[in-house]
Amino acid sequence: MLPKPTEMWTPERVDAVPGTEFGLVQLKVTPITSGPAVGSMIAGIASILVSTLVLCFGVAGSSEGWGGWVGGAFALLAVLVGGGAVGVGLAARRQIQRSGRTGKVRFTGKNVAVAGIWCGGAGLGIAVLTLLLVVVLQSS
Repeated sequence: MLPKPTEMWTPERVDAVPGTEFGLVQLKVTPITSGPAVGSMIAGIASILVSTLVLCFGVAGSSEGWGGWVGGAFALLAVLVGGGAVGVGLAARRQIQRSGRTGKVRFTGKNVAVAGIWCGGAGLGIAVLTLLLVVVLQSS
């Protein structure tokens, strides 16, 4: 959410410059939600959704013999997206931790990054366990 135009240039403090009639204005920097944190959460949710496709196609095609191949392809996608969500979520947490020093942009969204890490890990785990289930069903 963008701040109102009147809030964008709000002075936080004014320091006088010694020996002159001038002052140094420190502007208030409004916090911004971290983009990588949001991206991590979106990728984590996508990983969970793709891992459900592993289950659906894997179980549906296990009796005909193609379930393992299709489930494996979707499992690879879910693992890549889930691993990416975890990596980007960790980078977002680091970005949020290091931001907010005086005069610099302060990023928010720590909990969003943590949700992305958890969703990515869950999607990754669900995909791997489901693929193992499909391989066992197909071999029997």
